[in-house]
Amino acid sequence: MRSKVLCLFLGLTLLGLFNSSAGLAAEPYKVGAVLEVTGGLSFLGEPAKNTVTMIQKEVNDAGGINGHPLKLIVYDTEGKPTLAVTLVQKLIKKDNVCAIVGPMSSGSALAAIPTIEEARIPNIALGASMKIVEPPKKWVFNTVQTDTNAVSRIYAFMKKKGYKKVGLATVSNGFGDSGREQLLKLAPEYGLEVVADEKFDEKDADMTAQLVKIQSAGAEAVVCWTVGPTEAVITKNWKQLAMKIPMYQSHGAASKKFLEMTGKDGEGVIFPAPKLIVVDQIPDSDPQKAILVKYKRSYEATYKQDVSKFGGNAHDAIRIVIDALKAVGPDRAKIRDYVENLKGWLGVIGKYSYSPTNHNGLSKDYFVMIQVVNGEWKLLE
Repeated sequence: MRSKVLCLFLGLTLLGLFNSSAGLAAEPYKVGAVLEVTGGLSFLGEPAKNTVTMIQKEVNDAGGINGHPLKLIVYDTEGKPTLAVTLVQKLIKKDNVCAIVGPMSSGSALAAIPTIEEARIPNIALGASMKIVEPPKKWVFNTVQTDTNAVSRIYAFMKKKGYKKVGLATVSNGFGDSGREQLLKLAPEYGLEVVADEKFDEKDADMTAQLVKIQSAGAEAVVCWTVGPTEAVITKNWKQLAMKIPMYQSHGAASKKFLEMTGKDGEGVIFPAPKLIVVDQIPDSDPQKAILVKYKRSYEATYKQDVSKFGGNAHDAIRIVIDALKAVGPDRAKIRDYVENLKGWLGVIGKYSYSPTNHNGLSKDYFVMIQVVNGEWKLLE
């Protein structure tokens, strides 16, 4: 009898140890991220890296995904498209990830598409160019309001103001070229005439000449399409010229970095943005409010810095991947199919409804219009 009890005890003990070790030894679900963490675009990549790292900890502290730990492998593109492609290849061939989040810059995201498509791996890019998802690529999605939606939101706002003539100033890179294309294409739909179409290089230190031409052409407003240091340069030039016409920036201005770079010269600038950066001005009745508040509080408590829309883009991307992993596991094709059929998924940036013909899933309705007032953001509409 004593021997039987001892055997039963040992059996149960071994079973417990087996179950415990099995849980601990469960294969991790590996997800890659290629982000602009350092370099001139670090204000994009740093909040994104912080966000996905924070969410990884939250998921694993709660027991992982169906018992599997989430393992994020994050690489820094340094803002270089060629490096971004190399790192995407590394994630696919060496790290064997089941999905990839990023890159963040449109140039890098576009450069990585051929590699993504050839490898047949689901990718949620974080660049704003419509060309990333239009026409749809089978394996590429994004969680960023496109330049098409941003332009539509700006032009709709201008139409209410009664503007008829607009001047453009766009940077010569992937982001700026795509934005310019939409600015020119959509103007007639809103009764606007583009009276000046100026360009500048992403390393230019002065855009006074372009702004003077825009003002001389009789523009009633100027729309600038760039991101990073040139955003601040042209804003300062606008203020130095004491231009009497308003400046509209792209949704790339929705960062505290823009306020830091422009200082007092940024006063009066108007741009479209997700509700996240003015969450305190959003009514409690808004269906997004709870999600926005939760993310903002978690991020700011963890990192002691202001939340950013760029982190918000990464938040939605990694959360969608996590939901896919919960539903279908790490199978790349099944993850792709899950995302493409996702409907009414409410996130920080907006509500996503993907389809075979729509790999962006967002509408301009989740943009708000914001103006810089007294060094802070003021919700206009």
